Amino acid sequence: MIRLATKQDAASILAIYAEYVLHDSATFEYEVPSLTEFEQRMEVIQQVYPYLVYEEEGNILGYAYAHRYKERAAYQWDVELSVYVNKDVHGKGIGSMLYEVLFILLKKQQVHHAYACITSPNPKSERMHERLGFQLVARFPHTGYKFEKWLDVVWMDKELLSPDVPQPIVPLASFIEQLPKDLSELLNKDNEPIK
Repeated sequence: MIRLATKQDAASILAIYAEYVLHDSATFEYEVPSLTEFEQRMEVIQQVYPYLVYEEEGNILGYAYAHRYKERAAYQWDVELSVYVNKDVHGKGIGSMLYEVLFILLKKQQVHHAYACITSPNPKSERMHERLGFQLVARFPHTGYKFEKWLDVVWMDKELLSPDVPQPIVPLASFIEQLPKDLSELLNKDNEPIK
């Protein structure tokens, strides 16, 4: 089941993220944030954008969210995406399903571009993003230093809507009541968006 995250999910989501902070370079964060800080981060994002969890049998196995790309007004139609999946269930398509649902919701919000900032090398993540229609737009060498080595960052872009004159951004709250409880219902049997 894919659903909107709640404050009650924060500890489970943070447990997934903590593994990446402590043992992976996918995030450049060095220290695991406190639960209170993490809840605050979620709350800020959820004021406008979707924050999703993938749940099986009451266990959260992954999460994904969108947040504002930059603060200047001209960037308001752009978001940056993040996705984290429990390492025990990598390779099962959970991250891709979360992203596909995000794309549907972001289009309803009138978002035009979704960006992914990926630590490189990370060939699995880069391939997943390519399969989902992202294109490489930039590579920044030796940008982050973690685990005693310099790491590159690649930026990938997915155009969600055509570059016509944009419509105002629609807050998620304005159509949240119309969404199914299980957001994976927005996908067809092949886990692709229903046209």
